[in-house]
Amino acid sequence: QVQLVEPGGGSVQAGGSLRPSCAAPGYPYSSNYMGWFRQAPGKEREGVAAIYSGGGSTYYADSVKGRFTISQDNAKNTVYLQMNSLKPEDTAMYYCAADYYGGKGPLRPEYNYWGQGTQVTASS
Repeated sequence: QVQLVEPGGGSVQAGGSLRPSCAAPGYPYSSNYMGWFRQAPGKEREGVAAIYSGGGSTYYADSVKGRFTISQDNAKNTVYLQMNSLKPEDTAMYYCAADYYGGKGPLRPEYNYWGQGTQVTASS
């Protein structure tokens, strides 16, 4: 059973930065996607960013392009989400996901493993 551990959320003023991480010990890291999703109260879960561990290709939602960066440390089986210029509308619970099984793009919530989530709050 793969467990995803997500420290690194928190509360900042609008314009601030946070860098949550997702550690995946025991996950067969090679040649698959890991992603970050978020869900605000009353809204559907949406894909924020994803990375392909085999070659490092990255994918972003339009709403975060230019502000968020997903990266990986293969030696540590860890994926990071650098979030800069945070806005109040970025406030949500953020979830890490691993082992993509879908076929229409890694920003869809079609993953086998999910973390418990970490709260990110950006206040104005």
